[in-house]
Amino acid sequence: MAGASPPSLPPGRHVVPALALALRVGLAQAWATSPPRRWALVHPAPEGLAATPADLRPADPETGRRILAGAFLLAGETLAVGPRGDPWDRPSPSRRFAVALHRFGWMGGLLAAGPEGAVEGLRLTLEWRRLFGRWNAFAWSAEVLERRVFNLACAARALCVRASEAETAQIALDLARQARFLLSMPEGPARAAERAVAAAVAGAALGGAAGERLLTRALRRLEACLPVSVPADGGHASRSPQAALELLFDLMTLDEALVQRGMAAPDEVLRAIDRLAAAVRFFTLADGRLAAFHGGDELEAGYVAAARAQDELGARTVPAARNGYQRLEARSLQIVADAAAAPAGPWSVTACGQPLAIEVLAGARRLIVGAGWSPDAQGPQAMRLVDAASTASLGDAPCGEPLRGFPAQVLGPRLVDGYGAVETRRHEAPGALWLELAHDGWAKRFGLRHERRLYIDIEADELRGEDRFTPVGPGGRPGGRRFAPFMVRFHLHPEVSALISRDKKSVLLKPEGQESGWWLRNDAIEVAIEPSLHYHQGQPRRSQQIVLRGQARLDAGARVRWKLSAAARGRVDGEADEA
Repeated sequence: MAGASPPSLPPGRHVVPALALALRVGLAQAWATSPPRRWALVHPAPEGLAATPADLRPADPETGRRILAGAFLLAGETLAVGPRGDPWDRPSPSRRFAVALHRFGWMGGLLAAGPEGAVEGLRLTLEWRRLFGRWNAFAWSAEVLERRVFNLACAARALCVRASEAETAQIALDLARQARFLLSMPEGPARAAERAVAAAVAGAALGGAAGERLLTRALRRLEACLPVSVPADGGHASRSPQAALELLFDLMTLDEALVQRGMAAPDEVLRAIDRLAAAVRFFTLADGRLAAFHGGDELEAGYVAAARAQDELGARTVPAARNGYQRLEARSLQIVADAAAAPAGPWSVTACGQPLAIEVLAGARRLIVGAGWSPDAQGPQAMRLVDAASTASLGDAPCGEPLRGFPAQVLGPRLVDGYGAVETRRHEAPGALWLELAHDGWAKRFGLRHERRLYIDIEADELRGEDRFTPVGPGGRPGGRRFAPFMVRFHLHPEVSALISRDKKSVLLKPEGQESGWWLRNDAIEVAIEPSLHYHQGQPRRSQQIVLRGQARLDAGARVRWKLSAAARGRVDGEADEA
């Protein structure tokens, strides 16, 4: 049994906690602009800079060259300001762009562009300070401030090499103020570790008593929240593979900065680094990218490799299970299955209601995927629903959906009314591996539970699956219905095309640039190929999905079987027609 969601509460149950948090945030903002708080944020003043934290994320010098030419390309959108233009005192193309701009994530690319980039980075930092340095509801919000503190701490030394003494003191003081404010934010546990590590990196970067006090306070906070954010089973509490990778990057930066300060990292930090490194090994698939679940992007292989290059145990055997996920592998096939309940409460802001979803790689190429939704994507929240994943759905009922309205504005778009218990059994035998999975997401409404069996024949190099709906009680039987329609979806990667056979029982999946492909055979009543979308780095790409349809009796259930196996090299004429 892999955990359960909290019991259902009455309608409107999210309004009260939303009001309480809104009140706390409002009071914090009011306090932030008060004279006593402003005084506390600037005292004691830092004595210059100490360590030089190094962000291990790969920097793209092309980003810096574009900025030097006068164009900010962020979040898939462009703001043209001209050489040495001011991006701060003009409207951004979108809120998403503004978040990326104020986070300073572009600073690494600018510094990678050479000395000219460092000069421009200094100018942009001082210009930001002129407009937003005191306080601003957006620029100092948690989603923006956390990353800006981290990025500015890593860039401070390079910027200040070309700054006057007065400018260096201003940048150091600004960094201290923002890091102190970050630690005081009443934003809940979901980003607590990320906020604490950003503040700790800033403390390590700052000199004097100010840096030492900030570092001590941030490390104390980090030690308290890391066991919650990085549980003993490895991975991140949000169950997002990308979240695990990003926190690993941050903690490795902190560890290296502490070495510069002649300090040993706390045991909790080292323990979390080990757990997250193991999780990243588990989530890195044959194409070098991450499995993309629960709001995590697959990312680029080079980005993932930058973290794994620091992993001294990277050659160890990858575990079969981690963080509620299971892996199955044959000679060419690689399968990752979501085999646990979705995160609940504050951790569910990026969670998806897509129980028992799978991703399949064939020959190190992504074949079957999910929609790839992430918080940085422009896609609608509907991409977090069950229809957007490679799994089964029943009727028109979701297995969890994002919070809406005022509560969502305050608490974030948490996943509510999700599926609860997930059962997982793994079996191994010579030449074979299989999983038996089940969840209760539709039991209350329909009296049926979804069972998924995944069997991989290692010698034959094929995956066999069965999706079954089994009666577990009387069910809701809405409208006196005796049947409920079901669908089993296989979303295809944008670089995979689908061709359906003339008997409508098999579909040929052909990765781009390959002569051979993979047959998906099934015994469904109806098979269709329909349009789909897949998000990568926040940008949508058109793709296809295979949909197997049937009817489940509420008193007897139903099942559909399918098999994925390699097709013969080349195409036999008449065997399949393009959809």
